[in-house]
Amino acid sequence: LKSLAHNLENICRSTGEFILTEKDKVGAADVELKSLNSLVSYVDKTAEQQLVDALRELLPKAGFITEEDTPTEKSEYLNWVIDPLDGTTNFLHGIPCFAISVALMDQDEVILGVIYELGQKEMFTAWKGGGAYMNGKLIRVSQKEQLSQSLMATGFPYYDFGRMDSFLKLLAELFGKTRGVRRLGSAATDMAYVACGRFDGFFEYGLSPWDVAAGVVIVREAGGKVGDYSGGDNFIFGGEIVAGSAALYEPLLSEIKTHMGSSK
Repeated sequence: LKSLAHNLENICRSTGEFILTEKDKVGAADVELKSLNSLVSYVDKTAEQQLVDALRELLPKAGFITEEDTPTEKSEYLNWVIDPLDGTTNFLHGIPCFAISVALMDQDEVILGVIYELGQKEMFTAWKGGGAYMNGKLIRVSQKEQLSQSLMATGFPYYDFGRMDSFLKLLAELFGKTRGVRRLGSAATDMAYVACGRFDGFFEYGLSPWDVAAGVVIVREAGGKVGDYSGGDNFIFGGEIVAGSAALYEPLLSEIKTHMGSSK
């Protein structure tokens, strides 16, 4: 897994160079609307194709779960879970927070993940039993113990507005109990920042597997905890996730349960 992780880093680095090269070339005519508030450009599609081609060579028997549906094959066992550009809206608006997110799943378990945040060129990597790293240096989740000392992150709903009232009540509660709540616009980056201790916790609903898969193993290997809104394990395909440091995961989850609960 360690060798596979280093190869994956190089693949993400290469695709990242392409994305950054195209950053100032994308025009309005290049942008498509996939669904409500969900944007895509040739950059996303080309980046995904690059990743798929390289990963197919790296691990020929693995299947794929991808955002832009470049390949169609899914394996019974090993599958790459790919978001070629998490934070497309940021990218298209010139906001420097967007990332490549790639994970390897063995059936239902994430065993390897890389998040390459391109704005600051920070490579977050983890594999099962191997620890978590940022640009090659070991990282750990925050050691803060009080919710009042914490900085949380979330993502705003952009298509599923049915739970908006309870979400806003949760935000209002956290505004008064924490040092603040941030919204970066890239769930992968949010989870990477939990892993390295910049954020103490992260929560969001309306997500897809490629948004969170890599972040799950990175947070866990950094000493953090991950669950769904009920504290269960349906966070890869269940559309909702809570991630946090060992000390603050439970207090954050308690607030979520009180104000939102799980939709599952």
